Amino acid sequence: MRSQLALLTAAAVLPFSAFAQSPAPLTAPEKTMVSYIDAHEQESSDLLAKLVSINSGTHNLEGVREVGKILSDDLAGLGFQVRWLDMSQVQRAGVLVAEHPCPEPGKCGKRMLLIGHMDTVFEKNSAFQAYAPPAAGSTIATGPGTNDMKGGLVDMIYALKAMQAAGVLKQTEIAVVLSGDEEAHGEPVTISRRDMIEAAHHSDVALEFEGTPRFNGIFYGSVSRRSSITWQIRTTGETGHSSAIFSAEKGYGAIFELTRILDAFRMQLPEAGLTYNVGMVLGGTDIKLDEAGNNATVEAKNNVIPPSAFASGDIRTLSNEQTDRVEKKMQEIVAQHLARTGATISFGEGYPAMAATAENRAVLAILNRANASLGFAPMPELDPMKRGAGDIAFVADIVPGLAGVGATGDGAHAPGETIDLAAQPVNTKRDAVLMYRLSRIDQKTGLVEAAR
Repeated sequence: MRSQLALLTAAAVLPFSAFAQSPAPLTAPEKTMVSYIDAHEQESSDLLAKLVSINSGTHNLEGVREVGKILSDDLAGLGFQVRWLDMSQVQRAGVLVAEHPCPEPGKCGKRMLLIGHMDTVFEKNSAFQAYAPPAAGSTIATGPGTNDMKGGLVDMIYALKAMQAAGVLKQTEIAVVLSGDEEAHGEPVTISRRDMIEAAHHSDVALEFEGTPRFNGIFYGSVSRRSSITWQIRTTGETGHSSAIFSAEKGYGAIFELTRILDAFRMQLPEAGLTYNVGMVLGGTDIKLDEAGNNATVEAKNNVIPPSAFASGDIRTLSNEQTDRVEKKMQEIVAQHLARTGATISFGEGYPAMAATAENRAVLAILNRANASLGFAPMPELDPMKRGAGDIAFVADIVPGLAGVGATGDGAHAPGETIDLAAQPVNTKRDAVLMYRLSRIDQKTGLVEAAR
């Protein structure tokens, strides 16, 4: 694995301007790709409507598999060797792996890993189920998973089809890994993300087809993503009549111990790039929590010192080093018990961080060179505070890449989620040109060097 600290230091001295270059005109294959994408815009929109109309909430295993079958057929038609890997052992639908081997090993430029997911947050019991095309005069369609991330899957498929139409896909080495559980990954991740991690070890650059963000008309590139780590705190205390609270025999009770911890977190944890959230708090004489940790019941009386309390939430960090430091500080705070109380904290597997590196910024620079050739505006680097965690973070210490080159829309994870169909050909064109140009960079040439 690469040293994250060293790469962060390198990134700090390689500003975006270091990669600036005069735009090169599109080559003949690139012009063919652009023409193909324009000619098949309606066809790609039809595929989007088809995928969105299939409910593929993470826990709807059959729905996820149905989406996977459609994508498997498309990838197989492009010459990929496709496998479906069952993930029932972690209560998930599975993983789609498709490989396009280089016909002349070592002569296909950068080996690419394309990452995405087939599931959505909208389960079968959600009221938000249908795809709705744009109203007259609009380019905005709605539907569950339109931009997170079925629109990105369509971008990926049609970028690859455009490369095939231009005759350049055959001279590439590409692995596609699409998970069926990004929105709620199966545990342990050593199983659910095993195949993605294995593919990363045989790749030179990763492209995650999550959404391409746009603010005030400006598209942004994502070279980093914050982590998302869950935590749970359980506190205990002596119980008895409330008249004895604060006494030497009874102490402070579980709820005061929990509030001490949470207030210390509020006061002592804040630092740049870190957010900390408390999602659930309860305490009393008896607590019952469901297996998923999302629902609970509690029994309590105002005149009884509570013997137990519980809180859960998450932390989000810019780097795995920051995660380790913050978790250690949280553990130290938890250990400073009030009299006659106890407390423990545990952390879930969650999603690691994808730290910004010089190599990631080099990939963005190569993408911006493609944007210039296409006549598109440059994409500034997105502040990682503006987006959540994602699958690419599981391989970010292994291979450099970009965290969002897919569809553009609004309202992800909420009823009414949208996609801007006018942005679909824009994102697909830049993806196709980027992948083609990566395939033309000698495998031995570093990305930073290639971006200069």
